[in-house]
Amino acid sequence: MRSSITEEQWQAIITNDTSYDHVFLYGVCSTGIFCRPSCKTRNPKKEYVRIFKDAQHALAKGFRPCKRCKPCQLRMPDEEWVLQIKTYINKHYHEPLTLALLADHCHGSPYHLQRTFKRITEMSPANYIQRIRIKHAKRELIQTNRSIAEIGVKVGLPNTSYFITLFKQQTGKTPKQYRITFGKEQLE
Repeated sequence: MRSSITEEQWQAIITNDTSYDHVFLYGVCSTGIFCRPSCKTRNPKKEYVRIFKDAQHALAKGFRPCKRCKPCQLRMPDEEWVLQIKTYINKHYHEPLTLALLADHCHGSPYHLQRTFKRITEMSPANYIQRIRIKHAKRELIQTNRSIAEIGVKVGLPNTSYFITLFKQQTGKTPKQYRITFGKEQLE
């Protein structure tokens, strides 16, 4: 692995130059994924790019092949890809998340991501995101004195009435009822 990248290699990556696909591959340290120079994914930060002469070198350094450009014959199993998506959601649940953003970050198309995620987990990415947000909201309701609106914002649901409605749909209680019921149990 070379840690320095030439200007020629950088230009090939940011212009998606297919003529370099058989010359080198590049990995992005922040995602742990390696791609062909022609990959149509979002341009990485130059300082995170590592150059490899072939897929075996990238794999040996712990990088995974991109699901979009498929830089080698090896493909990430769907279960591992879904785990990568879930990990991203678990770390970023409080931010605005869209299918397009998840697909871009996890190197796949929105359609394929939606279909694969639902097949593996039996729920859509949107439902999983909601479930994670409500899980964190429950903890906040029991462990803090933050207002319902503040908790909604903290878990990525800034519209208070939507937060309350979604919370009640998933738990059978409003956030206030949940806090009263389970907050007392915590104290006893």
